[in-house]
Amino acid sequence: MNSITKGRSPFYPGQPVPPNLFVGRKTEIKRIIRALDQVALGKPQAIFLTGEYGIGKSSLAGFIKYYAEKENHLLGIHVLLGDAETTEEVAIKTVEAVIKSEAYKPTVTEKVRNSLDKYISKQEFFGFKINLEALKTDGPNLSRGYLPFLREILERVKGDGIKGIILILDEINGITGKPKFSHFIKGLVDENALSRNPLPLLLMLCGVEERRRDMIQHHKPIERIFDIVEIEPMDTTEMIDFFTKSFDEVSVRVEESAMKELCRFSAGLPKIMHIIGDAVFWVNKDDVVAGDDAIMGIRDAAEEVGKKFVDQQVYKALRSKDYHSILEKLWKVVDFDSPSFQKNTLEEGLSETEKRKSNNFLQRMKELNVLKSGDVRGEYVFTNRLTAFYMLLKSQI
Repeated sequence: MNSITKGRSPFYPGQPVPPNLFVGRKTEIKRIIRALDQVALGKPQAIFLTGEYGIGKSSLAGFIKYYAEKENHLLGIHVLLGDAETTEEVAIKTVEAVIKSEAYKPTVTEKVRNSLDKYISKQEFFGFKINLEALKTDGPNLSRGYLPFLREILERVKGDGIKGIILILDEINGITGKPKFSHFIKGLVDENALSRNPLPLLLMLCGVEERRRDMIQHHKPIERIFDIVEIEPMDTTEMIDFFTKSFDEVSVRVEESAMKELCRFSAGLPKIMHIIGDAVFWVNKDDVVAGDDAIMGIRDAAEEVGKKFVDQQVYKALRSKDYHSILEKLWKVVDFDSPSFQKNTLEEGLSETEKRKSNNFLQRMKELNVLKSGDVRGEYVFTNRLTAFYMLLKSQI
């Protein structure tokens, strides 16, 4: 296989994975399917899908939406809140997501869009675009009438066998800092539960645990409305399955030695797995990924991770020659499950020169929010596993 004639890469760095390429997560999926089954039977459910950055929350949510539509006959709405700062903007983005979404049944998509025709600007050659002015005008009413809006959408498609709705609110980092959002979500759940005929709704929020804590801080009753589903890093079997399936898409075989390196440096984080896989795909020149292909790709991936997911101040600091020898020895004492380490354990493996630099290194990493103090005296914990594994990649490649 020649790099010039290569087709599309089977990896998706920086974006959710298509449902047909989704692997693993059997435990988490099983728990969520139980909730989907309850919704299909008419009982509302609420889930907070959590896990650290890069763990694949959006990809799993996308797969669940696909499954819910196909197997449970629910209408899937996946809302990316992104820069939303008010509940009105949450409502507006929900309407946009409904309009843009392609339902499992084309007739359902058509009926839903027809019901929202006032928010669609027709175009002869380019399909349609959203009428943002109309949406912004109606934003306050849509926010106050959020549950009735969802109920009306469902009523229009019940004749097509749709039994309920799965509403996924994703990219919630900004909005959870707003107190009104917590009250908005609690009000939605309570209003639905207390209604005469509750809407069969699975409400799923996707975010790191800190975002759920933000919401609880603003409105304590939030802590009891969600079933919490936490995504763990993939194990070795799941990683092998992922890389094998992905490279099979382009008829490329991965040698055992290369597979060990891919799994070792990915550490079970899907975001890292896609970045590494994509880098290896482009450096490989034939239909076999060998050990040297893996190492070359991992080296390229390290820079990509640093540029995309590591703060630029951290990125520059970690490129310091003074810190590089410390980094090399740091990863011999890190607990990869946390990841964390003890200061005295680190210093045992350092030279006298490195020891004099280590305290400055640790303090600088704390200033840059890379490390924080652990529960035990002398313990340090990485605040973001993506940064931690960038450091690992840089120290060993």
